[in-house]
Amino acid sequence: MCILPIASVLVVYSASGSLAHMSRGGNTEFYLMKHSTVLLIGLMFTYICYRLHYMTFARFSGVLLYFSIFLLLITMTHGVEINGARRWLMVPLLDITFQTSDLAKLALILYLAAQLSLNRQCTKDFRSAFMPILFPVMVVCALIAPADLSTAAMLFATCFTMMFIGQVNLKLLASMIAIGVVIGLMLVFWGAYFPEFVRAETWANRISGFLYGTGDNYQIDQAKIAIAEGGWTGLGPGNSIQRNFLPSPYADFIYAIIVEEYGLIGGFAVLGAFMFLFFRCIGLVTNSPKAFGAIVAIGLSISLTLQALLNMAVSVDLLPVTGLTLPLISMGGTSVLFACISIGIILSVSRHVENNKNHGKLHKTEIAYENTD
Repeated sequence: MCILPIASVLVVYSASGSLAHMSRGGNTEFYLMKHSTVLLIGLMFTYICYRLHYMTFARFSGVLLYFSIFLLLITMTHGVEINGARRWLMVPLLDITFQTSDLAKLALILYLAAQLSLNRQCTKDFRSAFMPILFPVMVVCALIAPADLSTAAMLFATCFTMMFIGQVNLKLLASMIAIGVVIGLMLVFWGAYFPEFVRAETWANRISGFLYGTGDNYQIDQAKIAIAEGGWTGLGPGNSIQRNFLPSPYADFIYAIIVEEYGLIGGFAVLGAFMFLFFRCIGLVTNSPKAFGAIVAIGLSISLTLQALLNMAVSVDLLPVTGLTLPLISMGGTSVLFACISIGIILSVSRHVENNKNHGKLHKTEIAYENTD
């Protein structure tokens, strides 16, 4: 997976050219250096997480979850508004923005994996499962949804899949869907009265534009032109034309630029890389000696792969515009860092699976959990 971040440097350098001319006086190297720096920091976090034992993350998952919920609450009321959405907090002194939903996604996946593996009783009936499992999932998704419905829906689907793999009772899964539908309807209702907090009108416009072709479909039209221009082999690195017309070509619609410059061959290569990650993680589910390692690996891989598939689907007009970035490739700050951290945790699971396979020994942290897993 290190190939994707390295390849993204060239793609972001090309796609951010128009942005550099508008905001940096033509200094195209600024965003190249910024993205490269974020990637280097992210890869450093990947290595740190890789060296840590994956059971360490289970021990701190609860604290991380409560902290992320606190940050989500602050974001709703005091967050920085960009493009009509409050998804970011301004970091004091550093003068940079921090997207709290990225931390919340990672924290919830780690917490849910820990609960499913260490508290088997919570998978059997509604009363036992509500507080340790259902309530945290609903709270986090409900706090993310008003400003970022696509991220909340993706996280909900990821948690649902993790619960299914964790052998949660089917009635509980049905209850989770029912509660999710009720919360969704409540958000739509509140959006009519509190549009500054719930972007219900934006959701409706994007869905109607996708289904009926109404409203402003400029982004999708430009993305489809870029993909059509790319053909099989593309226009070549740095030769994109639509980067000058397509909004957010370096983030939300970077996949269209990849296909334009590298053709369908490049597009399929990116798709294949994410599918390779997913199927490799499926192997960890059957080989991991501990349930937490299996569930957290599949949860993080589903989150990364699903986000990538949704981003690609938007670019080729298979889904309404969502605003999701392409993990490990799109230019960004927290999205890149937390994607790298997720990869590091997956690699940590993989490393210890191989060690246990070769030596048949459990780490002392795993032994501490032996009686509860």
